[in-house]
Amino acid sequence: MSYTALYRKWRPASFQDVKGQEHIVQTLKNQIESGRVGHAYLFCGTRGTGKTSIAKIFARAVNCEHPVSGSPCNECEICRGIITGSSMNVVEIDAASNNGVENIREIREQVQYPPTEGKYRVYIIDEVHMLSTGAFNALLKTLEEPPAYVIFILATTEVNKIPVTVLSRCQRYDFKRISMETVAARLKELTKAEQIPAEERALAYLAKAADGSMRDALSLLDQCVAFHYGKLLTYDNVLEVLGAVDSSVFSGLLRAVIAGQTTQCIQKLEELIVQGRELGQFVIDFIWYLRNLLLLKTAESAETMLDMSEDNLRQLKEEAELIDGETLMRYIRVFSELSNQLRYAGQKRVLIEMAFIRLTRPQMEYNLDSVIQRISELENRVTEGAVIDRNYDGHEASKQQHAEIEIPVKEVVIPKAQLEDLTLIRRDWGKIVRDLGGSIRPAFRETTVEPGGDNCLCIVFGSEDSYAIGSRATVLSALEAYVREHYGKDLCFKVRKRDAQETVNTIYVSDEELKNAIHMDITIED
Repeated sequence: MSYTALYRKWRPASFQDVKGQEHIVQTLKNQIESGRVGHAYLFCGTRGTGKTSIAKIFARAVNCEHPVSGSPCNECEICRGIITGSSMNVVEIDAASNNGVENIREIREQVQYPPTEGKYRVYIIDEVHMLSTGAFNALLKTLEEPPAYVIFILATTEVNKIPVTVLSRCQRYDFKRISMETVAARLKELTKAEQIPAEERALAYLAKAADGSMRDALSLLDQCVAFHYGKLLTYDNVLEVLGAVDSSVFSGLLRAVIAGQTTQCIQKLEELIVQGRELGQFVIDFIWYLRNLLLLKTAESAETMLDMSEDNLRQLKEEAELIDGETLMRYIRVFSELSNQLRYAGQKRVLIEMAFIRLTRPQMEYNLDSVIQRISELENRVTEGAVIDRNYDGHEASKQQHAEIEIPVKEVVIPKAQLEDLTLIRRDWGKIVRDLGGSIRPAFRETTVEPGGDNCLCIVFGSEDSYAIGSRATVLSALEAYVREHYGKDLCFKVRKRDAQETVNTIYVSDEELKNAIHMDITIED
């Protein structure tokens, strides 16, 4: 006899066998027991949650000769005929491959004839959202006024594609994702019945990987058992078969990210690729790992919500102390965006490497999340007593992460009038740039203002692109006009690029202040 896959072998045969959809099961049983059976049902929900299984059970229950508490007996002649597929009372249609108008017309012709046995003719249309517009229109009249002996059960994973005219003619039942605990308990029950030795931790991971789908969980179990047939199915075996990653790897990656060690992150990713780990699953699991960390930091009694060993929980608590909640949320957002991109990406590795660079080098981005992280890092350095360079990029090197930076201060003497102009414009420089707006604002983000001579100031740009925009005559004219209008001063502006090794730590003092301080004449050289 050929082998039968676990998800087919253990498909629920009665309502009592259905797991995780108690709200739907109870409603349907009540309808059958009270004789208040509808003529059209819409079962919608994610894959593997029991839509087709419940539809088949319901089809047997409404025709069963000896129903038990609303469930089919599965022993009478009608039930056995439906189970074997020999009964004409139950018709299953796959709308993915039978989605034309002619297929629906065949149904309209068939419903004219009452069932030869039992009470109802039941039509189960799976993936009903795949029907064409013409097919939906052909189905409408039959759905609205079907014969008393006809029941339609429409199943779909994409209810948003169902026309409103069809929705309004059906009783809608939303199938929810099955909880991880329910799936794990079912797997434990089946492995015991199948005499498959398996660790509870391995079954728990399979339940998590199934993402609320019982069918996916059974298929994954089948796959793992086939690879390690006759042996104890361990947690490491499951990780190996599914191409998944152990939580210790995530711990090492997170610590490297927190320390800004881009190279280490890329190297760890390389190791995972060499080991044959599935990159899409790696990203999903890393998001889950970060989610657990965030729960520990923000939710009360989070330990009760996290299904993990005491050792893993202790390690997670240690890492939660290393990072703040805002940064964690940024990490989750970055990897959530990455997860969506990977579905259609040809170069998954490159996208993941870019994501790690974004996490370890927030100064490369100008969105709010990265700015908040950079500010947080600077605050931590100040708390530790470090002197902060204005050009500090946040992660110059891992070995210098907490080293104190000492920058010699340069003092330059300029005439009093120049110092007054410089002080006035420097004080309001941010406001001036914001008011001018347009292309000036981003180009002037990293600029400083220095003396440029009598009635003249010099704008120093940090990048070539910004310099190209800011050095235009129209921009400088607009700046001079603004200063003239708001400050009543006729100042000219010139520009230059900052040298690669130049640091912005110059202090300007007036010649008059210096004379008073040292009581001697000062000669200022050009």
